[in-house]
Amino acid sequence: MPIDPKKTLDAYQAKRGVIRIVEVPAMQYLMVDGAGDPNTSPRFADAVTALYPVAYALKFAARERFGVDAVVMPLEGLWHAPDMESFTSRRDKSRWLWTLLLMVPDHVTPELFAEAVESAARKKTPSPLLSDVRLETLREGLCVQTLHVGPFDDEGPVLADIHDRFIPEHGLTMTGLHHEIYLSDRRRTAPAKLRTILRQPVETVR
Repeated sequence: MPIDPKKTLDAYQAKRGVIRIVEVPAMQYLMVDGAGDPNTSPRFADAVTALYPVAYALKFAARERFGVDAVVMPLEGLWHAPDMESFTSRRDKSRWLWTLLLMVPDHVTPELFAEAVESAARKKTPSPLLSDVRLETLREGLCVQTLHVGPFDDEGPVLADIHDRFIPEHGLTMTGLHHEIYLSDRRRTAPAKLRTILRQPVETVR
């Protein structure tokens, strides 16, 4: 069976209505940066179509070269804004800054990544953002996370509960960027059934 980190890593486990503290290990990701409303930004759509061909090229190359088969992971995103209220409450998407991510296994080397980008570029209609895809390690460490079920625009109250209640009550303070893991394919899933892990890196207040 293909390796599936969603089933083995605690960092990919979350329950609706349960906010918990987790230790997230350093992981490798394919990344593309952008800005603006994800619903209308051409760059957002181009970023998605750049990430997946590279991820699948890596999957097939690793299976052939190393005999290791791993699933292609779900899309993830790091989100922030000059004023975070535009993200958590006002939801002013035009001001959002984002990095789209796909986690890849540790056996992916810079050389294998470069070959995968070249392979994706040979496709019939390659994404214009292929050259913007990078391989980078993300170190989040201590985090708070939960599972949100429903439309993305309904995340506000859940985020407010994490930021304004749970984190202070546990003697923590926010450090890194807001992180979302999209367990559902929004193209095929009704908004009310979308499953999204909401994660916030934190550290202990000194």
